[in-house]
Amino acid sequence: MSDKLRGALFNALGDITGLSVLDAFAGSGALSFEAVSRGASDVVAIDSDRSAQQAIKQNIKLLDLGNVKLISASANSWLSTSDQIFDIVLCDPPYDAVQPALLARLAGRVKPGGVIVVSLPPNSSFELPDSYKVLAKKTYGDATLTFHRHPAK
Repeated sequence: MSDKLRGALFNALGDITGLSVLDAFAGSGALSFEAVSRGASDVVAIDSDRSAQQAIKQNIKLLDLGNVKLISASANSWLSTSDQIFDIVLCDPPYDAVQPALLARLAGRVKPGGVIVVSLPPNSSFELPDSYKVLAKKTYGDATLTFHRHPAK
């Protein structure tokens, strides 16, 4: 995700102080580290790529970020082993391997009243249950950010 898009994402989210965040396709960890820098209380970063994992580990250590937890697995595998839920779920999957069913499963990890943000190519689509309210959909060049709110109980 570009710096411009990442800035737009977090500006749209507003104050995230004290919130928990899942970075489901962490890559470099930039979204995770940005979330912490903006006040997130804890972040879980998931990635299955070994070089991405190494970069995230090094940055966690270098920046002394004890509130970022790296999960060395695919998002799909993690879903099978964890029942953790979050205030914010960030999904920036590889554009050549978008899995709409996986994105829908990840939406189930959003706390009631929380938000899932999905970054996809502009012509891509995916469906969440009708109970999720679309808050905003914004296109920035080669990416579209869609913000959905999980229904509060």
